[in-house]
Amino acid sequence: MKVDKVTDHIVTWLKDYATKAGVNGYVVGVSGGIDSAVTSTLCAMTGLDVLCVEMPIHQHQDHVTRAQEHIKQLKSRFDNVNDVRSDLTPVFDSFIDNMPDIEDSALVELTRGNTRARLRMTTLYYHGGVHGLLVAGTGNKVEDFGVGFYTKYGDGGVDVSPIADLMKSEVYKIGKHVLVPDSIMKAAPSDGLYGAERTDEDQIGASYDELEHIMNEISDGKTVSDFTGRKLEVFNLYSVLNKKNQHKMNPIPVCMIPKNLIK
Repeated sequence: MKVDKVTDHIVTWLKDYATKAGVNGYVVGVSGGIDSAVTSTLCAMTGLDVLCVEMPIHQHQDHVTRAQEHIKQLKSRFDNVNDVRSDLTPVFDSFIDNMPDIEDSALVELTRGNTRARLRMTTLYYHGGVHGLLVAGTGNKVEDFGVGFYTKYGDGGVDVSPIADLMKSEVYKIGKHVLVPDSIMKAAPSDGLYGAERTDEDQIGASYDELEHIMNEISDGKTVSDFTGRKLEVFNLYSVLNKKNQHKMNPIPVCMIPKNLIK
């Protein structure tokens, strides 16, 4: 990958899109992870207004520290960057307190994690709305089009997706090129949606490198018979998640009414 040219291409695309849309720039949720760090830096490189938003919800201190380090570095490099902190912990707690009591289960835990993501989406659109900014998504290709590892109408609810055509390894290459802090470059990827602060690999069951390899192999025409051992395990995992999460990746199904039933 021609890292410098890809970087320039994304920055130009972001600037052109915002200009044509008649907005002031972009708002980005900054989590302390590589994807949001790269996305916010690319947005900053456009020269347009960029608002970095911290949205902690019972957040692990490591995530908070990395997010703040990145924002501080970004503001020192770009005078078009501002930041705001919206502590959503009391909002989330109040929301859960007003929901019916349900015995804890995997579904309850998953639903509450997705609720965190959706509260953050709403917060980003609030900040974007009052400042005339578009919401820049932070999903990469493996997450968005491989295993569907994101929340529908949560981190999947965005205006533009500048890095969604980049594999995770490519996001890291861009991150190095645009000087993302080392603490973020070295941190294990995590969506930060659960109190245990599980990594993405813990949740998915495979590393991004493994998933990326399988995606590339499938793109090259490989099928189940071409894999054995751990690669077969990851292929099967990828296939299950890809099929299960098509509802996120495809347009919302519309029930089309036959004309003879309308006239």
